[in-house]
Amino acid sequence: MYPFSNRSAMLLGASLTALLPAPLAAQDEVASPTSDTTAEQEPETNDIIVTARRRSESAQDIPIAVSVLGAKQLDETGAFNVNRLQQLAPTLQFYSSNPRNTAVNIRGLGVPFGLTSDGFEQGVGIYVDDVYYSRVASATFDFLDVAQIEVLRGPQGTLYGKNTTAGAINIQTNQPTFDFEGRAEVSIGNFNFQQARLAVSGPLSENVAARIAFSGTSRNGTIRNDVTGENIQSLDNIGLRAQLLWEPTDTLKIKLVGDYNKQDAVCCGSVFVGTGATQRPLNRQFAALAAAQNYAPPSTNPFDRVTDLDSNLNAGNVIAGAALKITWDVGPGTLTSVTAYRIWDWKPENDRDFTGLSIVALSQNPSQQDQITQEFRYAYTGDKFDFVLGAFAFDQRIDTQGTEAQGRAASRWNIAPNNPLSLDPGVLDGLTARNTQVLESTSAALFGQLSWKVTDAFTIQPGARLNYDKKSGFYQRRVFAGTGVELTGAETDTRSRAQLGVFTPQTSAPSDSDWNLTYDLTASYELAPDVLAYGTYAKSFKTIGINQNGLPTDAAGVPIAEAGTIRPEKVDHFEVGLKSQFWDRRATLNLAAYRTDIRDYQATVNNGQFGVLRGYLANAGKVRSQGVEADFAIRPGQRFTAYTNAAYTDAKYESFTDAPCPPKLSGGTVAAPGQTQSAPGTPGGISPANCDISGQRLPGVSKWAFSYGAEGNLSATVLGQQGEVYLGYDGTYRSGFSSNPSPSIYTNVEGYDLSNFRLGFRTDGGLNLFAWVRNAFDENYFEQLFVGPGNTGLIAGLPGDPRTWGATAAITL
Repeated sequence: MYPFSNRSAMLLGASLTALLPAPLAAQDEVASPTSDTTAEQEPETNDIIVTARRRSESAQDIPIAVSVLGAKQLDETGAFNVNRLQQLAPTLQFYSSNPRNTAVNIRGLGVPFGLTSDGFEQGVGIYVDDVYYSRVASATFDFLDVAQIEVLRGPQGTLYGKNTTAGAINIQTNQPTFDFEGRAEVSIGNFNFQQARLAVSGPLSENVAARIAFSGTSRNGTIRNDVTGENIQSLDNIGLRAQLLWEPTDTLKIKLVGDYNKQDAVCCGSVFVGTGATQRPLNRQFAALAAAQNYAPPSTNPFDRVTDLDSNLNAGNVIAGAALKITWDVGPGTLTSVTAYRIWDWKPENDRDFTGLSIVALSQNPSQQDQITQEFRYAYTGDKFDFVLGAFAFDQRIDTQGTEAQGRAASRWNIAPNNPLSLDPGVLDGLTARNTQVLESTSAALFGQLSWKVTDAFTIQPGARLNYDKKSGFYQRRVFAGTGVELTGAETDTRSRAQLGVFTPQTSAPSDSDWNLTYDLTASYELAPDVLAYGTYAKSFKTIGINQNGLPTDAAGVPIAEAGTIRPEKVDHFEVGLKSQFWDRRATLNLAAYRTDIRDYQATVNNGQFGVLRGYLANAGKVRSQGVEADFAIRPGQRFTAYTNAAYTDAKYESFTDAPCPPKLSGGTVAAPGQTQSAPGTPGGISPANCDISGQRLPGVSKWAFSYGAEGNLSATVLGQQGEVYLGYDGTYRSGFSSNPSPSIYTNVEGYDLSNFRLGFRTDGGLNLFAWVRNAFDENYFEQLFVGPGNTGLIAGLPGDPRTWGATAAITL
């Protein structure tokens, strides 16, 4: 099946057709939002300079699949966070039900899809000016005074402090300058969208410079809550970044950086999407339970964007830190030290029953993180050899205080209708679980990479990494009845047993440590001027994990201690690529083909019951991701630029025999040994204890993903200002994907395409005025679908943004 919708095909075809006959201009570099040839350019060579390998070099000369986005592309396309960034980089996947439950993946790999556990690490490293951000939640902040972003695809553990098995997002901000410069930008739009950005830089003395930047974004929510009258899924973000640079000598630079980012949105909620048959008894599926309480969702059309969530919603999120970076030219190379301290303060409120009924009255897990990192690197560039040697240390502590409480509708919903207790709201009303979690994580590593120029055309690049990790956790769940009496789990009366069927006390303290030695080898050959071929093999790993949200239990209800620790992932990665420029560098075509095999893949297993263990980690047998990527950009003259980027990703479980079952096979009586399971969706049927999903696709991964666009401009004078009028278009297409760890027809998200336009006027003096419209054709699509708890068959969803429009005014001095 051809992977485009008709509209996508026509828009892409129009942008490519416009390239054919055009007047040529001399030696213009291609500028494409996601090709390897954007962002910072050297004026004499037209090269794009990146720091992907921890030293400055041309993006086209490095044997790495890397997408580079410059500040201009980020600003004019409205890509002010990672969620928007994925529309420009088709190999990047971003899914977030709230800042903590965020997945950032590259090529379908990185973070297990589903509820986030503190006990595992991300496979996509996020770095801002060389500082590692350990929490995936940090990916939800607004980009602040960014110079360029590099998205590196594939393992990067021999170049970066923290091991990154799937790739890295390397964010470079604008640095303090010894010449005064400033930039101000204001945007307004529908849904009361308001955004302001300001950056000022300049000297404080002959050898001291400073830079300060501010960003503020607010927007009303796109979903109406009929219960509270609020519009949820709003934006309310502020960010502040200050830098002080001291250059006491020509060979020594010392930079102190501080940043503060706060989010205070009315978020995060969902809408009713529909129901699907499970194997729970018919009188305990959604339709019967809702009818018994005279409940109906406010709309059965999710794109009416109406909900009736009755619990408070909040996504309070503070991310802040300070860093000291010292760069010292020592001998023939450069020594870099980066010392950083970061905090993350998470204050959520959620409605986990996804309905207007008070089933789960309270669900919140506020969390506080402190992390300290220290990295040393020595980089050398020579005629025959280049190398980077590094040492990295990481220490983290996370404290979480969880509270989950049942409401007045919980008894009817959670207790079987044939039990008289189901008619007594007081049995479960006020039943509360108080959870305490502590995680301490320590990591240390030595890493390095060598480039040996065997000939002028042939280079061999080996790398190695020695890593030590230790994790220690503590989890305690205490359970209190609505009367305030604590339940120990030993109670035998029917009322207490019904309460313990929802919340069960538990204590666990998993811990583990591990050493890993990994390596990679890349060979590259310059086939011709501006044509580079390369091949890479990487042996990588993702470190040990621990189950920090509690442990699964056996048939007797006893926690399974062996499930407390998770084996490290073992990664074998193969990649070949071609980087080329032709037509006097007016055109760029970069290709990559890869295969990544992961043994002991760290998967998230979600529990379907209300209030009990929300989710835990387990090792799947084997996962494979393979695919092909192409980035093409062209600029026949100064007046026109176009690009097309494509990714085909085939990511699946090769072996996962004891996975959680999809909704159709869940909720029934668990099959005894030798007992035959019922057909999927049989009410009151026999459900397997677990399911074999080997061969099924990984969640959240579109098989096909494209980004494409064009911009044309004409010389013009407006209000006496000489400049250019420009019209730009950016489109994206993603084919369908599964939104559940175990694929289910109920949670398959259909493919969608989005179109964004901008029309503006910019001058050589730094003025830029433009109007924009995003999701111009008002496409209805889902970012995620959720399986409601309790195996009732409820499916909720998070619709993507509708059409938004507005205008931006920016001036650079």
